[in-house]
Amino acid sequence: MTFAEFFAGIGLMRIGLERAGWRIAFANDIDEDKWGMYREHFGDTGEFFVGDVHQLDAAKVPSVALATASFPCNDLSLAGARKGLAGEQSSAFWGFVETLTKLGRRRPPLVLLENVTGFLTSHNGDDFRDALLALNRLGYAVDAFIIDAVRFVPQSRKRLFVVATKAPDVSSLNETPSFYESETRPHALADFILWNPEINWSIRPLPPLPNFHPRLEGILEDLPLNSQTWWSRDRCDYLLNQMSPKHRALADGMIRGQRTSHGTVFRRVRNGKSMAELRTDGIAGCLRTPRGGSGRQILIAAGRGNFAVRLLTPRECARLMGADDFVIKVPSNQALFGFGDAVCVPVIEWIARNYLNPVLDEKFSALTPAPRPVSNVTYSKPPRRNVER
Repeated sequence: MTFAEFFAGIGLMRIGLERAGWRIAFANDIDEDKWGMYREHFGDTGEFFVGDVHQLDAAKVPSVALATASFPCNDLSLAGARKGLAGEQSSAFWGFVETLTKLGRRRPPLVLLENVTGFLTSHNGDDFRDALLALNRLGYAVDAFIIDAVRFVPQSRKRLFVVATKAPDVSSLNETPSFYESETRPHALADFILWNPEINWSIRPLPPLPNFHPRLEGILEDLPLNSQTWWSRDRCDYLLNQMSPKHRALADGMIRGQRTSHGTVFRRVRNGKSMAELRTDGIAGCLRTPRGGSGRQILIAAGRGNFAVRLLTPRECARLMGADDFVIKVPSNQALFGFGDAVCVPVIEWIARNYLNPVLDEKFSALTPAPRPVSNVTYSKPPRRNVER
């Protein structure tokens, strides 16, 4: 159960897979800052190659059971002007496909892709279709599903996953397939599958996602109010004044509360003006890379007539990604870039235990060791921390 991790970043894909019994054999990323964080956590054990995937020597990639690719999402999102797979960043996907092509008979039996849900609609679905057909041409049948990390951690983070499996058979879809509009294949994705019968699909039923709803308070560090991390009063007031009447009313309600509660804030440009938008449902917004400052998520703690404001800390971001014990020795901004570009660890573990491991066992057990048993797996709630002020 070995894997090669392309676009490895700081290695959260690795952590999730290792929790499900997999073993790293190769990792690659172009970003030396992320390699620095990876090295601090895992050590320099020789499996990581820093460099452009387009220039990667396929001979250096060992034979593995799984290749993962959490390739850059910049050009697949609104922030990247929807340039798609032809964009400067997201075109790295084709470098990954080229590497698989060069591996020839050594291509892994399984491939796992991860990206933003905008991948599904980029260029009216053409980018997603082209990507899946490229995997088909390499001998893979494909499946796709969407998982929101909020079922595992207190962060709203929907991501689109593709599992590609070596299979010579041609797909066949029922007229009323059981996957239609399921929790992991919602309406838009189910329609895409049905509207593209030319793609070689291999749709696998998935079990229900964990019915676990963690709260933001459970991941917060207990920082004293005299810490330099908390903002000045003028800066706090300025943030409140950036809110629309609706969001300001939410903030005022928190301040009047009889106990301390917490919310998160993102600054967004609305009608050419920077606005502060508050979320008070106990869930953090999706972590992003802090380019230009707008990607920094803000925490507001309020109650009993008072309020305080600060940025989420790197440790809190690690916990929101399910990597509570990740070693952090780099400056805050570098850490936020690393976690903002990463995958959510327990989501990857769930996919491995409920999809990758069973497929490997069923179809490729003659080629690989049997995966570990996955029965009675639970996802424990993180310990509650003292956050009252």
